[in-house]
Amino acid sequence: MATTGTNTDRQFEQVIDECRSLFGKKLHDYGASWRILRPSSLTDQLFIKAKRIRSLEIKKVSKVGDGIRPEFIALINYGIIGLIQLEKGFSDTVDMTPDEAMALYDRHAGEALELMKRKNHDYDEAWRSMRVSSYTDFILTKIERVKEIENIDGDTMVSEGIDANYMDIINYAVFGAIKLNEK
Repeated sequence: MATTGTNTDRQFEQVIDECRSLFGKKLHDYGASWRILRPSSLTDQLFIKAKRIRSLEIKKVSKVGDGIRPEFIALINYGIIGLIQLEKGFSDTVDMTPDEAMALYDRHAGEALELMKRKNHDYDEAWRSMRVSSYTDFILTKIERVKEIENIDGDTMVSEGIDANYMDIINYAVFGAIKLNEK
């Protein structure tokens, strides 16, 4: 039986620290301009990032320079932005200071870490035996689910909500970033 915990937790935290650093730099440059994103626009942003990863996995060549790992980092940050937007709603103006945005970022990143720990315990580190391309496909599936939930105005019968899908997107993207670091 695999041992869950320490190494995965540390690797997860390292990726989140990297994401947080980038998020903070972008907050400095742009402020919380993402506050104006409506849910459907945020979903489309997640979609184009995940679709680009899949395209690069298939084509094996990037014509704009950035590789797959930066897109996983973007998915993590946009997933956390999605959780913030679900909590706060979208705005017509930038109505949040960088300090407020960072506090919300930290809370939601912490919740994603705790969810990963619980799932990692139950699934016994199964993610380590998966292919990175599977994370991409699972992320795209989660995005499609979010689109469907948005299309029915959140009126689900048995499914988890958008927030649970965002959390899974974040966690699969973290696993992808970890695996690509290990190569």
